[in-house]
Amino acid sequence: MGSMDEYPSSRKQSYQQQQSTIRSKLKLVLLLVSSNLLTIYLFSSSSPLSFRWSDHVPVIHLWDSQSLLRELNSTQLHLSQAQSQLSDLRRRLLTSNSLIETLLTELGRIRGGASNSDEELSGWREELSGELKLAVGPHKLPLGFTSQLDTDEIYPSLGAACRRFQDELAQYMNYPIGGECPVDDIFAQHLMLKGCEPLPRRRCHSKSPSGYIPPAPFPSSLWSIPPDTSIVWEPYTCKNYTCLVNRGKAKGSYDCKDCFDLAGREKTRWLFDNGGLDYSIDNVLSLRPPGTIRIGLDIGGGSGTFAARMREQNITIVTSSMNFDGPFNSFIASRGLVPLHISVANRLPFFDHTLDIVHSMHVLSNWIPDLVLEFALFDIFRVLRPGGLFWLDHFFCVGKEMNSTYVPMFDRIGFRKLRWDAGRKLDRGIEKNEWYLSALLEKPMT
Repeated sequence: MGSMDEYPSSRKQSYQQQQSTIRSKLKLVLLLVSSNLLTIYLFSSSSPLSFRWSDHVPVIHLWDSQSLLRELNSTQLHLSQAQSQLSDLRRRLLTSNSLIETLLTELGRIRGGASNSDEELSGWREELSGELKLAVGPHKLPLGFTSQLDTDEIYPSLGAACRRFQDELAQYMNYPIGGECPVDDIFAQHLMLKGCEPLPRRRCHSKSPSGYIPPAPFPSSLWSIPPDTSIVWEPYTCKNYTCLVNRGKAKGSYDCKDCFDLAGREKTRWLFDNGGLDYSIDNVLSLRPPGTIRIGLDIGGGSGTFAARMREQNITIVTSSMNFDGPFNSFIASRGLVPLHISVANRLPFFDHTLDIVHSMHVLSNWIPDLVLEFALFDIFRVLRPGGLFWLDHFFCVGKEMNSTYVPMFDRIGFRKLRWDAGRKLDRGIEKNEWYLSALLEKPMT
């Protein structure tokens, strides 16, 4: 019984093996035929995919150097064209990737999902504690939602870059509540200059000067050196005004080195016009009807002398200044003028079309990155009223930058040139090829 069952089984296996062998042979035949057909197709002249070696490989002429040179030049031309096509393809791919990223971002926004930046900001707030967390907020409005703010909570102003310096910010916010603030003026200013501007508010009292004496009455205060007891000297190298006044004669490099010597160069600034780089206030004001230049800003105004000269003309000038190893803001205030402690990177805290004049000497120059400078110039254009004046005073740069970078930049802003004077800057040597530019620019009326 068992042998009868095995017979048909073995016969079946033999038949299957024969069929498998036949199929394998058929596959080999088909593969061979297909390969031959494909070869004929590719190399035939009628094929759209025909590949002619002569089009891509130079014909080598062993005894004809001119023909060889022509073939090599032709090959080089083909390679150059291929490179150009690859470069164009890469540019298109980059553009496509950018469009796709923009699309994905927009889709995420439409779907209402929180962006990565929102999540990071929320996570950053969770890490904060103590006074810093309270200063950052947000805080719910006592009366709930208000249409003026379009929200039911308020965020105290804080520079975006503050998030990068969490440890330093926590140190800045470490103080006894209701007590005396640390004398950390330099530390705070470094945070501001690194982009953490504005700094958060604090709930402590700034240290008061010992034996404080009020400033001199106006207008004598404009040209008076204030008492030493009018400020706290701890943050500065000099510990009295005599030291600051004499610093102009001392060795070493200081910001606005002789600005505190009101009997020196400060006394004659902007009084005379030499027809070149030095403009006089009288000549600038003569370009406008009397009384129409009333309020303005001096960017990086040192100890406030420009504002003092304008105040003598009944014009109010706000002076922005930093305290670089000197009490510049306190000194400006002691003269009966308005100081503004902000860096050049900060958005100007004035509404659009409000100022009659903006002045800046030395500060806006080529030490500022081009894009940062262009944003600052557009901001100046923003705050000036139509017909307002921008007095650019001794802007300095390297010679080759003048026409290649800064002239096109000023043209982009949209000012109209009333005066434009360039001259060599020689204090560091003629070989430096450094130049000054003074200009009087007008914001067009329309």
